[in-house]
Amino acid sequence: MAEAFSVDVTRLQDTVTWFMFSLGVGQLLAGPLADRFGRRPIALGGILIYALSSALAYTADTLNLLLMARLLQGFGACATSVAAFAAVRDSFGPEKSGRMISYLNGAICCVPVLAPLLGTWLTHHFGWRSNFSFMLGFSVIAGIFVVLHFKETRPDNTDVEETLFSFSRYFSILREPIFLFHATLCMLAMAVILAYVTSAPVWLMTTLGLNMNQFIVWFGINAVLNILSCLIAPKFMDRLGTRRTLYAGLIILVISGAMMLNLSGIQQAWAFMIPTFMTSLGFAFIFGASAGKALAPFGDRAGTAAALLGLFQMSGAGAMVSLTQRLELTTPLLLTLHMWLFIPGLILFLSKLGNKWHTPQEN
Repeated sequence: MAEAFSVDVTRLQDTVTWFMFSLGVGQLLAGPLADRFGRRPIALGGILIYALSSALAYTADTLNLLLMARLLQGFGACATSVAAFAAVRDSFGPEKSGRMISYLNGAICCVPVLAPLLGTWLTHHFGWRSNFSFMLGFSVIAGIFVVLHFKETRPDNTDVEETLFSFSRYFSILREPIFLFHATLCMLAMAVILAYVTSAPVWLMTTLGLNMNQFIVWFGINAVLNILSCLIAPKFMDRLGTRRTLYAGLIILVISGAMMLNLSGIQQAWAFMIPTFMTSLGFAFIFGASAGKALAPFGDRAGTAAALLGLFQMSGAGAMVSLTQRLELTTPLLLTLHMWLFIPGLILFLSKLGNKWHTPQEN
């Protein structure tokens, strides 16, 4: 794609940043819409926007047009994300929703892990535009599934204001330290994944010289570990509670950063991927324990709270990675930086405030 548009790789990575930006910011409107009109129509509208923007991206002949299409794709995807998270909170309540959200996050977070594998294969065999034709076809299938199987879940007592968009709705949520703390952890976790999926392919295939088959093997192993980790995380929460699960996730990420730094001088794929494998487990634990806890106090505003959480973990993470990628760090050092951003969170988690915001008794 960089060759097709005659741009460098860093500029092309903006297509991911723009998508993540609109995926997060768009949720600020999608959340209140989901609370007012219901989860199902918002999901269907989002799928329609995603399908049309995928077709636009397929026909793009300039990078600016592709960036615009990716921006629109993010707006479409954000609507389905808000609808899904709100529906989980509607259906499973404040406590069990944390475990179910871990499964949902498992599905969502498999996308950035699996996307480079599928994208590499499609591009190799059919050209880069085939990625967007695949997205178009997938959105059609998703739309049919929603029409046939997704029932409305919005509670009758949903808090719906006369004004569709009100900053006061978001400020009231942001004033809750429980939300702010756990949403920030979700943002930092997503930033690690984004830094990996946007930088690792270039590092592995260009710097380390892996061929496509070798790249697919390494990325495939991590994708499987990511899926298994997201399936295991709810079991840990059932047995150990969300506080211990979150603590384990934070420790794993910090240790993974130290390992990545120590191995950064070794120009071998295994030296880069082994700490990454550990990161997948820590990521799943942090997401599973934090996302449900962030949404738990807001049963009457689940759509709005889910939208704000999405802003943190999508736009916030995308902005962070866009900035850190301009520091001209090697990919191992870039990932180390993002993993060690959890150190202040770990210290706060172990403090009296952290114990208050995420109490052991809630399990």
